[in-house]
Amino acid sequence: MIRILVDADACPVKEEIYKVAWRHEVPVTLVSNQHLRIPAHPLLDRVVVGAGFDAADDWIAEASGPATIVVTADILLADRCLKAGAAVISPAGKPFTANSIGSAVATRAIMADLRAGAVGEGIGGPAPFSKADRSRFLSALDEALVRRKRGR
Repeated sequence: MIRILVDADACPVKEEIYKVAWRHEVPVTLVSNQHLRIPAHPLLDRVVVGAGFDAADDWIAEASGPATIVVTADILLADRCLKAGAAVISPAGKPFTANSIGSAVATRAIMADLRAGAVGEGIGGPAPFSKADRSRFLSALDEALVRRKRGR
């Protein structure tokens, strides 16, 4: 059975996930380190893991498989889930693929090195989340669900 796993602590598209999941009648599990409020709905489930480093990531990676769609902005988690056969989408609507994950991991490492070496020089993180990101996410999640349902 197809299901959606969400790296939920900082996910900005939870409402969008609910809407698409309800339309496709696909269960959603939100995984977090803290208790999150979610709508009361039979397709929604919440898992609160311990506060340990990467506890949510570990739970999601272990639960991932070919019938799973994972929503995360964490590149290293995306890599683990792809290796388990899951489809992975960032909250900005960018699908991670076997072909793109290697360069994403490398870029992440380069940016971490740049931020570490640029003390006080203002190298920041990602751009603010936009309406275009939200729209792209809705489209990507819908497409991923359709593909999983068709067995591709």
